[in-house]
Amino acid sequence: MTTEELKLNIEKALDEIRPFLQSDGGDISLLSIEDDKLVRVQLQGACVGCSVNQMTLKSGVEMTIKKYAPQIEQVINIVDA
Repeated sequence: MTTEELKLNIEKALDEIRPFLQSDGGDISLLSIEDDKLVRVQLQGACVGCSVNQMTLKSGVEMTIKKYAPQIEQVINIVDA
């Protein structure tokens, strides 16, 4: 899988999970893909202060991304400083 194909697959995964986040007033954006293994995303809106956002990130976002791009090892949320 090329880097461009990987990015497209990750975007497809985010498009799949985005409606669930938006239904709770949140969203997500892709920030970067590093070494074709690490994905950096940013949870937005209501997801920022949500007490279960780490569970959402691991159980929802990471699992969905790995379905589309199995070589991804980790998904991390970058919080605005």
